[in-house]
Amino acid sequence: MSKSPDAALRPSALPDYLRRTYTWAYLSPRTLPWLDRAPVVSAILWGNAGRLMRWAVGQFVAGERVLQAACVYGDFSLMLARQVGVEGQLEVVDVAPIQVANVRRKFAEFPQGSAHVADLVKPLDSQYDGVCCFFLLHEVPDAERRQIVANLLAAVRPGGRAVFVDYHRPHRLHPLAPVMKLVFRWLEPYAPSLLDTPISTLAEEASAFEWRKETRFGGLYQLLVATRRP
Repeated sequence: MSKSPDAALRPSALPDYLRRTYTWAYLSPRTLPWLDRAPVVSAILWGNAGRLMRWAVGQFVAGERVLQAACVYGDFSLMLARQVGVEGQLEVVDVAPIQVANVRRKFAEFPQGSAHVADLVKPLDSQYDGVCCFFLLHEVPDAERRQIVANLLAAVRPGGRAVFVDYHRPHRLHPLAPVMKLVFRWLEPYAPSLLDTPISTLAEEASAFEWRKETRFGGLYQLLVATRRP
C-alpha cells in the first residue's frame, strides 16, 4: 500500500533547520493560536500585512488553479481562496503537519481550498496557473531556497505566473534598518542571505520568465511577479 503525502512527513522527519530555528514559531501548539491572529501578523510586518496580502492576492483571478507555498498566519489563505472562487482551486503545501491541520480547519467553508504535507525542496508533480510564495524564502537556508524557487517556477504553466513577496534590504537611512538587523540576528538567521540576492537569480528556470519587481515601505519588502513566456 502506498503512503499518503501526509504520512511521508512526520514531525520527526521535519527539516533540521526548521526544528532547530522555528519550533517556537511554527511547530508549537502553544504559540500557534497566538501567532495566527491578524493583529499579530500586522505587527510583525510593521502594519503592512494587509497591503502586502492584498497585493499578492490581486495577482490572481477567479477560476485559476493556484499553489500557495507554505502556510501563512492570519487570513491570507482565505483571501486567496476567495480570489480564485469556487470555480478555481487553491492548494496549500507545507512541510509541517501542524500547519496543514490549521489551514484545513480554516478551509472548512471553502471547498476550493485544500492543504497537504510536502517538502517544497522536492519537485512538484502538478502544474498550476500560478504559485504564490508569501514570506517563505527568508526562512530557509540558501541551498533549500534555491531548490524551492526552482521547483515553484517549474510548476508554473506557460503563460502563468509566480508571485513572491518577502523581505528586501531597506534604504540606507530607513529608520527601521537597525531594528531589522537585530530581528534577523535573533529570530531570522537565514534572512540576510536573501537581502542582496535577487530572487530572479536563484534558479536556472528563471530565464524562462519575465520578471517585474517592486519594493514597499522604504525598500523593506519586495514584490515580484514572474510570468512564464508562452
